[in-house]
Amino acid sequence: MFDLLPDRLPWYIGGPTLGLLIVGLFALANQPLGASGAYVQTSRLFRRFDGFATWRVWYFAGLFLGGMVVTQVLRDRSSVRSGYDALREVFPLPVTMIMVFAGATLLGYGAAMAGGCTSGHGMCGTAQRSPASVAVTATFMATAIATTLILRVITGGSL
Repeated sequence: MFDLLPDRLPWYIGGPTLGLLIVGLFALANQPLGASGAYVQTSRLFRRFDGFATWRVWYFAGLFLGGMVVTQVLRDRSSVRSGYDALREVFPLPVTMIMVFAGATLLGYGAAMAGGCTSGHGMCGTAQRSPASVAVTATFMATAIATTLILRVITGGSL
C-alpha cells in the first residue's frame, strides 16, 4: 500500500496546497495554522481550562495519528526509521537521545519566547506580513544554517 504514496511530496504540490490551506483557514476562522498553537490548545483541554479551540486539538491529534498510520500501518514495519539515522551513524544512542531532548526543549522554550513556532511564524506570520514573524523566521533560518555548518565541522563532514 505504501508504494502508492510518493517518497516525498513535490514542492510544487505541497507549497501551493499549504498556502491555500493557510489562506482558507484565515478566511473561514480568522486563525493561523501552527503546531505550537495546536499543542497549547490540547494542553488546555487536558488541564481542564476553558476556551480551548476544538479544531486545534483535532489538528494536533491528527499530526500524531497521521505519523503513526504512515510509519506503522502503511509502511513495511521492518524498515521504520526514527528520523535520526544520520545522527545515529555519527553519535552513539545515548548522545543522540540527549541531543534530541535538548533540541526539543530549546525549541519549545524558543517557541514560547517567540510567541509561536517556526511553522506558525514562517508560514502564517510572514503571510500576514508581520515584521516580527519575518525577523523570527530569518533568525530561525540563520540559526539552522549555522548549526548545520557547526555539525559538519565537528563531525568532519559525516553529518
